Formats: sequence, C-alpha cells, structure tokens
Amino acid sequence: MSLIEHCIVPDWPAPANVKAMQTTRSGGVSNTPYASLNLGTHVGDVPRAVAYNRQQLSSLMPSEPVWLEQVHGVVVANADAAGCLPQADAAVARRKSSVCVVMTADCLPVLLCDDNGSVVGAAHAGWRGLCEGVIEQTVRAMGVPPSSLMAWLGPAISQAAFEVGAEVRAAFMQHDANAENAFVPAPENKFMADIYQLAKLRLQALGITRVYGGDLCTYRDAGRFFSYRREGQTGRMGTFIWLESV
Repeated sequence: MSLIEHCIVPDWPAPANVKAMQTTRSGGVSNTPYASLNLGTHVGDVPRAVAYNRQQLSSLMPSEPVWLEQVHGVVVANADAAGCLPQADAAVARRKSSVCVVMTADCLPVLLCDDNGSVVGAAHAGWRGLCEGVIEQTVRAMGVPPSSLMAWLGPAISQAAFEVGAEVRAAFMQHDANAENAFVPAPENKFMADIYQLAKLRLQALGITRVYGGDLCTYRDAGRFFSYRREGQTGRMGTFIWLESV
C-alpha cells in the first residue's frame, strides 16, 4: 500500500478547497515500539526515521506542515507566519498552502473550517487543553462567526478506556454543569470520561452544531492507532488541514 492509502480522509462536507488528512500508525519506517509512521520527535524514536516519515507526508501536501511543540495548553499559532515553529497546541491558516497539524496518541484532534473555505484550524485537545479552552481559543483566532464553522473530531481514546480522577470531572463541571453527563463512575472514586462529548459541549456552547467524526478509538484499535495509555512508549499520529486553490 502507498502511504496515502494508510491515511484517513475526514468524512465531512467541507468546501472543495479545504483539504484534510489523518495519519494512522502504518506507512512509515520507524521500528517497534514506534512502528511505523511515527511523527513525534520527542518520544525517543530515531531522529532519521522521524525525519523520513515527515518528509514522505510533506510530499503529499503543498508545503511543509507547521509542526508545533505541544504542551497541553491553549496557545494558537498562526501557520501563515514565516518560519513558524511555535510552542502551541493549535494553529490556524488563511493563506493557501499553509498546512496546520497537531499530533496525538489518545488526545483528541479537532479540525475546523468555515463554509466559505477562507480559514482552517487544528487543535490538540487533551483533557487539560480542552478544559482550559483550546477549542475556544482556536475559534477566536479564526475570526469568523462560529455558526459558519464545522468541526471534525479525529481518533482519540474512547470513554470505555479513559479513566480519570475526580478532580478532572470537577474541573470540567466548574466550567459547565452539563459536563457531568460525560462522566461515568468507576471504582476508587474514578470516572470514565467521554472526551468526544466534552468537546461537543464546548463546540455547541460556541454555536458550532455541525460536528462530524468522533467514532474512532485509539486505545481499542491497536492495529491502526498509537495509544499512549495502551503502550506507554509509542509514536504520534498527525491530523492535517490546509487550503488549496480550486
């Protein structure tokens, strides 16, 4: 199979000039435990293998993606800025061919675009960033009415595998009491969290009602996805979005 055949194309009604791609764990040259399309430079993989994997992906896109140093925060980078290699957990682009990317291995990747195909965004929504407002900050940086936006939720850990402490539930409920419905009690004062539902609550509160995806579990699908919770030492997948001329 070619590299593109290992990737997932988001199923959403985005404008024709909006292009997006989700990688899986297959199609690269990294060895176990990073086999094989690891895109993370910070996980202990051989740098030459990561560079090759990134280069092969870049050849499928109009330009080199703006790789972020992700820190589970809410800073949004401008992917149109020359030489932009920031410490951030989201990126937006308005210029044709600027490629936004976030990397995950259980955290939730969120893609956004507007109906006119004038702006795109990508957010890395681990529970900390999601709780603190990374989606809201990304939407704000896009600078268009939220009602004109649609979202796609990429592969992430599902509720059945995502055990969190009571403090995580409390943090989300402090922001929105409806978040209570996204947590199921587990033994020892733990809870099983539905990160997809938590993200949808944030999107809906912003006025974004067209939400797609959210049905791929990184933890359960070991054949296709990296999962930090399942494997500990593992690779990172990429979720990409950009604008093209049509």
